[in-house]
Amino acid sequence: MDLTRYSRQVLFSPIGPTGQAKLQKSRVAIVGLGALGTALANHMVRAGIGYVRLIDRDFVEASNLQRQMLYDEADAEDHLPKATAAAQKLKAINSSVDLDPHITDLTWRNAEELLSDVDLILDGSDNFDVRYLVNDVSIKYSIPWIYGGAVSARGITFTIRPGITPCLRCLFPQAPAPGTAQTCDTAGVIGPIIQVVAAYQATEAFKLLVGDTNALETRLRHFELWANHDTALQVSGQRQADCPACQQHNYDYLDPVDKQAREVSLCGRETVQITPPEQHSIDLDQLEDRLKMVGKVARNPFMLRAEVESFRFVIFPDGRILVQGTGEIPVARTLVAKYIGL
Repeated sequence: MDLTRYSRQVLFSPIGPTGQAKLQKSRVAIVGLGALGTALANHMVRAGIGYVRLIDRDFVEASNLQRQMLYDEADAEDHLPKATAAAQKLKAINSSVDLDPHITDLTWRNAEELLSDVDLILDGSDNFDVRYLVNDVSIKYSIPWIYGGAVSARGITFTIRPGITPCLRCLFPQAPAPGTAQTCDTAGVIGPIIQVVAAYQATEAFKLLVGDTNALETRLRHFELWANHDTALQVSGQRQADCPACQQHNYDYLDPVDKQAREVSLCGRETVQITPPEQHSIDLDQLEDRLKMVGKVARNPFMLRAEVESFRFVIFPDGRILVQGTGEIPVARTLVAKYIGL
């Protein structure tokens, strides 16, 4: 154990030398490396968590830099995938931590592979479908996870322990209808609310990983920084007897009825993401040569970017495609068929 690096943390008696040793043997997965995810990753790596898996589908843009505090202007200029940029920064912070970055969209195809072999899952995502997917894996494999979300000046967090607390679907049986929930792209967000929510999530993570379960927060915490509100709701009695996930063990998000190509309009971003029905690789070299004939093309080791007509394609090697410049799924599907051939 590096007593110098972790000396102040070891002096904190609820952790101490024994707890620090547990942290260094722990495995944590972080889903989403936006604002919450980067703050969580920073806390986990600086605290000496032994293994941290970093999962994100997106790349760094200039608009991220106001609140996603691991990234810098060079990352945005180079259009680095967030998982790659985060791993580079975190390795410089603590080279003893085993970092495992994955540039991918968490789906029913890969969720069990990416999440079932860790001690804890931390939520840095920005949509309920992914959270319900995490919830399914959590229950199926009895892995705790810590839900978190932030938008505007508001934030929320809750620690979910399978078989002990309500699960996410107990508390929120259905995701908000499309277009009804505020997002950072429609309502904005200030950086301080990110740090508040991530601080609660990270502290709960430390409690779980050192085994101090008596200290865990059993309430759902809600914060509104601008209006100076802090609410704690006691939800420990809200486990639903008919919950399809934690009671009936129907893993609807891990085993969806519809296994066709997934097309999602990313709220507020004028972007449609298209994920093929089966994971497969795209020959970016060949595609680059084709698209050069019709538009402007840029390339890095992680993705191909092409500007065609008034639209931009971002194509990843695993077959995932972002169509920027439209929020209409039929338009995006037509463009992909026309220029990429999928």
